[in-house]
Amino acid sequence: MKLAFFFSPNALALIAAAFGIVLPSVTKAEPVTLSFSEDWRHGVTVYGFLPQSLTGTSTIANTSVDLDLDFQDALELLDFGISAQYEGWTGNWGFIVDANYAKLGTERSIPLPAGNIDVDLDVKQSWIGFLGGYKVANGVYGKNDQRYSVDLQAGLRYNELKQEADVSTMGPSVTLGGTETWTEVVVGARGTWELSDRWFLVAAADAGLGGENVNSHWRVSLGFAYQAWENTSIRFGWRHYEIDYDTERSDGTFAYDVMQTGPLVGVTFSF
Repeated sequence: MKLAFFFSPNALALIAAAFGIVLPSVTKAEPVTLSFSEDWRHGVTVYGFLPQSLTGTSTIANTSVDLDLDFQDALELLDFGISAQYEGWTGNWGFIVDANYAKLGTERSIPLPAGNIDVDLDVKQSWIGFLGGYKVANGVYGKNDQRYSVDLQAGLRYNELKQEADVSTMGPSVTLGGTETWTEVVVGARGTWELSDRWFLVAAADAGLGGENVNSHWRVSLGFAYQAWENTSIRFGWRHYEIDYDTERSDGTFAYDVMQTGPLVGVTFSF
């Protein structure tokens, strides 16, 4: 009982008042873009994108493979994947860091009359983006004065794409493909609406512009945030993602033209 008293919020407030200590105010786990304060608000989100389907074409050394994977196939190929986003806002201005990493891999043995051909395929895709944000609209709507905000974003994103295949027969293995990197301008927009004390609707879109070998690179998402705990909210929704990249290497055409769509699940910590 004594321990419960000394570590309760009310007891801490009394102790702080007795010693003249100013405690920081409690931060709600609402999307930080909804804050109208000039004080800095921060949010860190860790999430996973689970493609319900993955379709497209992967090309290494002039050899193309059609991809048509359902949810189970995509999970079997996924070795590891994680995404994270940090954003901080003061007034109408914000700063956003967006990072993504995914690794796919498979091993195949192709039987031939003279022996088997073993293929070890390794695909990695990652990026990190640094963007500035500005709220172009914010206020309240409805009879309950629910808040909303619309922000625009722009910045740079560094991308890395690896497609590598180790092919071996009875002799030494041969490595085809490799890793390509590029930096692109990225622009985006997002809308956030308060639905109730704990529920929020979020719609977002962004696109990469200006990559030398990038024909298209964009994503859109629609989902909800639910304030499950005081400083923590759960995010879930749906995302559609497309990338079309191609270049010429010494061993031939290197291309990745893929479309993914599926659920998005994450957790946000606000402070």
